[in-house]
Amino acid sequence: MSNHLLEVDNLHIEFRTRDGVAKVINGVSYHLDPGETLAVLGESGSGKSVTAQAIMGILDMPPGVITNGEIRYEGRNLLTMPEEERRRLRGKEIAMIFQDALSALNPVYSVGFQISETLRRNEGVAKDVAMKRAVELMDLVKIPAAKDRLKNYPHEFSGGMRQRVMIAMSLAQNPKVLIADEPTTALDVTVQAQIMDLLAELRRELDMGLILITHDLGVVADVADRIAVMYAGRIVEHADVHSIYAKPAHPYTQGLLDSIPRLDSKGHELSTIKGLPPNLLRPPSGCAFHPRCPMAQQVCQEKVPPSLNLGGGRTSACLFAEEILHG
Repeated sequence: MSNHLLEVDNLHIEFRTRDGVAKVINGVSYHLDPGETLAVLGESGSGKSVTAQAIMGILDMPPGVITNGEIRYEGRNLLTMPEEERRRLRGKEIAMIFQDALSALNPVYSVGFQISETLRRNEGVAKDVAMKRAVELMDLVKIPAAKDRLKNYPHEFSGGMRQRVMIAMSLAQNPKVLIADEPTTALDVTVQAQIMDLLAELRRELDMGLILITHDLGVVADVADRIAVMYAGRIVEHADVHSIYAKPAHPYTQGLLDSIPRLDSKGHELSTIKGLPPNLLRPPSGCAFHPRCPMAQQVCQEKVPPSLNLGGGRTSACLFAEEILHG
């Protein structure tokens, strides 16, 4: 039996709509161990958040349908688990920080009430004890004057502070797995760095497994242990963070790296990946990335590339991965 804390194994998800069937997740597999950070990268629509929603058990079904695969937490398949048992795991064992804190927080309740509510409802903790714990959690995520701000409402906090409130809520029951879905969206660069440093610090202190969902390779450079790059519902490259930055083995990963602004390229035009992500209702034949790929050849339009094992736990779903890596 595997010793991984969390495993996603050959997951397939499709959305059945009036316009047709969109296969949004196509054989995604990854794992997470205690105390490590896995960054899941890709453009909007690549399937990052849908996979996270499936892990949490909050995927809208319908239109979503899980057609194949397993999601195992400590060896137990979450997809076949009774809903009541899974509900007990949600928040207590596996928690999630949502992308937009202002939308995720209830505007008519104080942040102290919202943080403590989790403990009162799920743990049966008395109100005064729950409020004391809320202060401790707000202190943990470095919200200044936490006790004095318990009665404040979400709109009275800055964007960065609201995100810290969301992190405090997710940590209320000491989860073993924390999923952070674009936790730095719409925050300025300085606050982004503070939030990322905070997540890294909490992961080390609490020995959590952290799944960090983002579209920005620059955000995860200092905090991730491994990176899974997603495109059109597939993991197109997976490697440790140092290997990804030193020598990407997929043209899409290279495109993402090239699009990061660099201090040593002042005055040069910023590189972009041409075209748009594919319409998953009508995906391209062969490799989904071939219409945008600078290395594409005829074979790329005809053959879906397998995920090639490049050694050292590294994989790439490109027919020319070996050539890219060693060329």
